[in-house]
Amino acid sequence: MGERPQSQTGAGWTPKTKIGILVQEGKITSIDEIFMQGQKIQEPEIVDLLLPNLQEKVLGIGFVQKQTDAGESSRFRAVVAVGNGDGYIGVGLGKAKQVRNAIDKATLQAKMAVIPVRRGCGSWECSCNHPHSLPFKVRGKCGSVEIEIIPGPRGLGLVGGELAKTILELAGIKDCWTRSFGSTKTLTSISYAVYDALRNTYRMVTAESWVA
Repeated sequence: MGERPQSQTGAGWTPKTKIGILVQEGKITSIDEIFMQGQKIQEPEIVDLLLPNLQEKVLGIGFVQKQTDAGESSRFRAVVAVGNGDGYIGVGLGKAKQVRNAIDKATLQAKMAVIPVRRGCGSWECSCNHPHSLPFKVRGKCGSVEIEIIPGPRGLGLVGGELAKTILELAGIKDCWTRSFGSTKTLTSISYAVYDALRNTYRMVTAESWVA
């Protein structure tokens, strides 16, 4: 796994979507406004402007071969995660004949897939009320892989595989247990299973979410 510095994009950017235009004009100044409106991010430059401290990490690179009528076609496949270490995470997949192009494609996809992560202190062993873990247990799935993320007490750290730990760190999760099932050696499936679990933190409605 490798880490790449945040690229400075957005200079000379011409928005193609309504959300992009509002961001460029300064009428939307927080990425939370986009999520609260239920809008989808379709331009990576939006994330570059609203989350300037985003980090990028290459989770893995694979080699894909495909037999076609013209012969054998080979491409590289990259999986990249982006996050600001403070409640936002995205995972993307990119394929290309060159490694650099595959990473760039995956990075753009990850930025457009950025989601908020609900954090909290959901462990019965801890009552610090700081957002160092998750507020409750969540599960995520991709393909044959399923992962369960369990809130942990403060100081526990991240207990799990390296891929899961990398994504959780980027999301700003500091303490939790993870349990995985299925073909956990599959890079893409385990990465998206963790991403799906973190996305589920906002799919569950809690009493704190109710508005009187």
